[in-house]
Amino acid sequence: MMATETGTSISEVFPGGSRVNELGRLEIGGCDAIEVAREYGTPAYLVAEDDLRARARAYLQGAGEPGLAGLAVAFASKAFPCTAVLELFAEEGLWCDVASGGELHLALRAGFDASRLVLHGNAKSRSELESALAIGVGFVVLDNFDELDRLADLLADGALGERSSQPVLIRATPDVRGETHAKISTGQADSKFGFSMADVPRAIARVGEIEGLQLRGMHAHIGSQLFDLDAFRRCAEQLATLGSFPVFDLGGGLGVPYTAEQRAPSIADYLAALAEAVREHLPRHELLLLEPGRSLTAPSCVTLYTVESVKRNVSTWVAVDGGMSDNLRPMLYDAPYEAHVADRMFGAAPCVLAGKHCESGDVIVGNALLDDPRAGDVIVTPVTGAYTYAMANNYNGVCRPPVIFCKDGDARVVVRRETHEDLGARDVG
Repeated sequence: MMATETGTSISEVFPGGSRVNELGRLEIGGCDAIEVAREYGTPAYLVAEDDLRARARAYLQGAGEPGLAGLAVAFASKAFPCTAVLELFAEEGLWCDVASGGELHLALRAGFDASRLVLHGNAKSRSELESALAIGVGFVVLDNFDELDRLADLLADGALGERSSQPVLIRATPDVRGETHAKISTGQADSKFGFSMADVPRAIARVGEIEGLQLRGMHAHIGSQLFDLDAFRRCAEQLATLGSFPVFDLGGGLGVPYTAEQRAPSIADYLAALAEAVREHLPRHELLLLEPGRSLTAPSCVTLYTVESVKRNVSTWVAVDGGMSDNLRPMLYDAPYEAHVADRMFGAAPCVLAGKHCESGDVIVGNALLDDPRAGDVIVTPVTGAYTYAMANNYNGVCRPPVIFCKDGDARVVVRRETHEDLGARDVG
C-alpha cells in the first residue's frame, strides 16, 4: 500500500523501513536520498543493509518448516556479485552459488568457506574446474558430457591433491517451463543448461566410471522471476522420477514485484510451497539446497539519478545521467520499473524516463509517473538490487556507479565510483 503523507511508510517495492520523511524526501535505511545524492553523486546504487539481512533470515527460518529438513540456502551471486553483499550473506550463514572463476574468487574473498560453495555453469573451463577441485567446493554441478570428460582428465592428473573425492550433483532439465520471459527461462526441454531427462541415467553411469567423483544428488533450476509456485512443485515431481538421493538442489527463481501493481509470493509462501512439494516427492533427502538470487537482493536496493533535461514532443522525455550502463534489464527483457522524484514522491504526470546513451532503446521506464520533473531533480527507481550492478558496463565511456550501504541513517560506500582513469587501467603500452 502506498502512503503519500510525510513520515510514513511507502510502497512495498521499496526496501523495508523506507519512508517519506518530514521534509517530503525519500529515506532508505534512514538516509535522506537527496543528501546521499549530494554527497556521493549519481547514478548510485543505495542498499538497505537491514533489508538484506532480513531477507537472508527469512529464508533461513524455513529450516524449521516440516519438509525442509537439512535446508541450505545458497545465494546466487550472479544477481549482485559485490564483495560487501557477499560478506553480509556469509555472516548470515548462507552458502554461495558461483558460475565462473571470477565469482568463485569473489566468494572466497568475501569469507565463504569452500565447502559452502556450489559451482555452476554450462561451459566451465578447465581452469575453473581445476580451481574448484583444488579448494574442495561443496558441490560441482555437472552440466554436460564434455565437462565429465574434462573432469576425468583433471582427476587422473591428481587435481584433488590429498582429498579422495569431489561431491557432485547432476543438473537435469526437467521440461518444466515457468511463466517468465523466454530469456530467463531455463527448465524447458530445449535449454542450453543441464542434461535432458533421457540423458540423466547415462550421466549417472558416466560419473560412476570416473574415480574421484562422488555423486550426491540432482539439481534443477527452471527459470527466474517466477510467480507461479506450482512450477516448483512440478520440478520436484520430475526430479523424484530420477531416483532417491541424499541431496536435491531445487535452484532458485522466486520473483519479486518491480512495480506497485505486481504481486509476487512472499519468501514464506515460497518456502511453504516447497515444503509441501518436498514432503510429497522428495521425502527421504538429507540436504535440500535452494539458490535464490533476485528475491534476496532486488528489493533491498534503489538507484538514484539526476535529471539532466526535460523535453516535450509527442511524449515528455526526462533524461537522466545513467541508463543502460547501470540497468540493462529494461533493454534486455522489457523489464518493468517505476520511478519517482525523490522529494516529490508518487507523481501522476506520464513521462518517459530515458538514459543518456546513444541508443533510442535506452529507456529505463517507458511509462513513469512523475511530479513536475525538471533538471536537477533526483530520481529514484526501486528494486534494482539484482542484475543491475552485475550487468553494469562502460558504454559511451560512462563510469560505473558506486554501491552505498545505508543503515540507521549512516551511508557508507562499499564500492567506489569508477573514474575516467579506470577506463584505461587495462591498457598496455
